[in-house]
Amino acid sequence: MNAGFCTKKIILFSGIILACHFHAIHGESLTGLVPSDPVPAGLSGQTGRNADTSSAGILKTHSADTVHNDMLKGSGIQETTVKPAVRIITTSKLLSSIFVLILGWLALKYITLLLNMASERWAQYRLTIKGFVPVFRIAGWTALIYFVIIGIIRPPVQSVLALTASAGIAIGFASQDILKNIFGGIVILLDKPFKVGDKILIDTHYGEVIHIGLRTVRLVTPDDSQVAVPNSEIMNRSVSNANSGEPDCHVAVDFYFDRELDLDRAHALAVQCAYLSRYTFLKKPVSVVFRNEIHQGRSLIHMKLKVYVFDHRFEFACISDLTKIVLREFRKTGLA
Repeated sequence: MNAGFCTKKIILFSGIILACHFHAIHGESLTGLVPSDPVPAGLSGQTGRNADTSSAGILKTHSADTVHNDMLKGSGIQETTVKPAVRIITTSKLLSSIFVLILGWLALKYITLLLNMASERWAQYRLTIKGFVPVFRIAGWTALIYFVIIGIIRPPVQSVLALTASAGIAIGFASQDILKNIFGGIVILLDKPFKVGDKILIDTHYGEVIHIGLRTVRLVTPDDSQVAVPNSEIMNRSVSNANSGEPDCHVAVDFYFDRELDLDRAHALAVQCAYLSRYTFLKKPVSVVFRNEIHQGRSLIHMKLKVYVFDHRFEFACISDLTKIVLREFRKTGLA
C-alpha cells in the first residue's frame, strides 16, 4: 500500500471523527436563543379560558425567572453561558511547533553525527556507541513530540481522547503494513538479535548494519551497496549474525589440493600461515579441517582454514591475505 495514500486516509478519517466529536461536545444549543413568535394582532383581545390559561402560564414563568435571578444575586453566583468551541491550534502555536520540531530535528541529527564520528574514532567502543544511536534517536523524537503536544498545543483532555480514538481507527484501516514495520522495529530494539555495526545475513543479503529504524533496517554489502529490508520481513525470517556485538568475527578460507597431500605437514604449515596474516586475531583459536571430496569427477582434499579477524570490517581483506600467504608458502615447500 502506498505510504502517501495511507497518510491521506489517516488525515481524512482523523479530521472527520475529530470534527464530529467537537461538534457534539462544544456545539451550542440554539434552544432559548431564538425569540418566540409574537402574538398575532388578531389574538390580542382574546378572552376566555384559553387566554386566561396562557396568561397564567406566562406569569408563572416570569415569576420563576425573577425568583431564580434574585437567588443568584443574593448568593453571589454568576450565571454562565455556553461558550463556543475554542480553536486548539492557533497560528502562533503552529509556528512555534514547526520551529521546535525543526530545531529538534537539527539537534538530533547533529548529535547522531557526533556519536557516529566518536564510534569511528574509538574502535573499541564502536559497536556500543552505534547500538545506542537508534535508541537515542527514537527517545529523542518521542520527547520532542510530547513537548510539542503538552507544552505548546496543550489540547483539552476530550480532544486528546478524540484524536487518539480517531487516529487508532484510521491507522488500523489505512496503515497495517506500516504498523507491522513499526512494531517490528521496536521488537528488534528490545530483543536485540543484532545491533548497528553487526554483520548479518538475511536471505541473500549479507552486510554490516548501519541503521535500525521504525520501518527498515539498512545494510552495507561487501560491494558497497545499501540494502533496505522491511522490519516485518525480518521478524518472519532467520537472521545469521557473524559477530553478535563483538568487533571480531569468524573467517573460513577454502583450499583444494590433490589427494596425495601430506596432511600433517599441511596442517602445521596452514596454522603458521594463519598467524602470519596481520588481520588474524591472535587471542582466538586457529583450526584446520580436512575433507575428501569429489569435485568434477576428481578426488580432492578440501582444506578449510578457520581464523578470527580482529575487526569484521577486514573480513574479506583477511580472506584475500590468507589465500596469498597459504598458496605462497605451500608452493615454497612443494605441497602445492
